[in-house]
Amino acid sequence: MDDHGRPMARIAGFLGRHFLALLFASYAAAAFWPGPGLGMRSLTLGRIGVGPIRTEASLPFLMLACLLFNAGLNVRLSQIGGLVRRPRMLGAGLAANVFFPIVFILAVSWWMTWWHNLDETQNLLVGLALIASMPIAGSSTAWSQNADGDMPLSLGLVLGSTFLSPLLTPMALHAVGFVAIGDYGEDLHELASGHTGSFLAIGVLAPSVLGILAGRAVRPERLSTIKPHLKVINSAILLALNYSNAAISLPQAIAHPDLDFLTITLGVVTSLCVLAFVVGWVIARVLGAGRDQRIALMFALGMNNNGTGLVLASMALADHPAVMVPIIFYNMVQHLVAGAAGALIQRPARERAVAAPIAAVSTNPTPTADIHPSLDRAERLHCTHAVQG
Repeated sequence: MDDHGRPMARIAGFLGRHFLALLFASYAAAAFWPGPGLGMRSLTLGRIGVGPIRTEASLPFLMLACLLFNAGLNVRLSQIGGLVRRPRMLGAGLAANVFFPIVFILAVSWWMTWWHNLDETQNLLVGLALIASMPIAGSSTAWSQNADGDMPLSLGLVLGSTFLSPLLTPMALHAVGFVAIGDYGEDLHELASGHTGSFLAIGVLAPSVLGILAGRAVRPERLSTIKPHLKVINSAILLALNYSNAAISLPQAIAHPDLDFLTITLGVVTSLCVLAFVVGWVIARVLGAGRDQRIALMFALGMNNNGTGLVLASMALADHPAVMVPIIFYNMVQHLVAGAAGALIQRPARERAVAAPIAAVSTNPTPTADIHPSLDRAERLHCTHAVQG
């Protein structure tokens, strides 16, 4: 890496290490200083598209498209070629990503019939519908890679859910629209029938495909050089996007806190996230998958592209700002759960790594023969390494 790239790599590393804290900070800024975020939302290039497939090119929409284009640059189609020979796991993952959240939401709608505030119940259901209908998050591949997951499967799940989103997202919204009532159900059906398909085709599918094509045209060494710059750009855009979207709903939540709604919402979205991780692991185990495939499926089912959900909600459901609260909560919770899952997965490997040199010492008595038995285990091990060295 050249001298110009090193500072950018350090900045990218800092943002990666502290991204969750920065995400919380962006939400805090949205709650207490929403003005610039709301101003960003008013900037637009007008409606763009071809024929009937058109949508509003607002600044948040363009930022989302930029994120997905950059994500496409890093996709190598050669990595997912092997999935053609084993499509069962890919199909099971995509099906579970659609149907499990819908079943969960239907259960929540039945369970929440006892809740004292009907509007809060409907806001929660609509927010869950937007979470459930979004494609799998690209960040799931990073978590999967860190935990030694199956990268072809992980990439295939992200790309498959993204390419199918113009079809699958309206289906999920319609499904929840049948159990939502009043204006909330009508909004979900309208969203599924009209705006969503164009939004996903232009704002999600098109930039992802263009990014993949551009990535094939760029030499790998050149892409490696610009990757730190892309990471910094992505982090900055993602933080600005979350800040702008949250500026619609969080100031009201802070000014007039409804603690029971916030508590029940946090509990429900956390349950959805944790169960999604568990379902991914269980499905892979039932299908006889190896550990690496279980990891990939687990992170894919547990992590959704909530940036897209927030942009869509802010554009189409601005009259119901509280529906963004579940999406904001899930966006934070999924990274916390992913971190906890990654730690649990990697702990046995770390324990084996620590145990290996101890086992090697115990099976090789020669170096330890002259070590005094009164020394404790740590001291004996230290002396053994000294002898072996």
